[in-house]
Amino acid sequence: MTPEGVKSLFATIADVNQKRAQSGKLYREFLRVSAMSAGLYVLPAGATDPQRPHHEDEVYYVIRGRARFRAGDDDREVSAGSVLFVAAEVEHSFHDIAEELAVLVLFAPAES
Repeated sequence: MTPEGVKSLFATIADVNQKRAQSGKLYREFLRVSAMSAGLYVLPAGATDPQRPHHEDEVYYVIRGRARFRAGDDDREVSAGSVLFVAAEVEHSFHDIAEELAVLVLFAPAES
């Protein structure tokens, strides 16, 4: 997480992913300021996405992998390069994960 007063952050997805894997968790936050937070979310092929609606707006950028994504009544295929927006409190999840999915996640304001 970002220490108070930090004006910039330089990170690589590889470093964030290594720390995430070492933690044994699906999600690793690497940036937190009051206006936003960011993290890396990785789901293995065939996994079930356990997330619930958030209190914040959210943007996903798919780094690698293939899956489907459902937000409300909308259900679409996603792969590397897909950009998704989900408003606060909307039910959403990844499903039918065909290849390990790595997703950059941005919350605004910071995830609570």
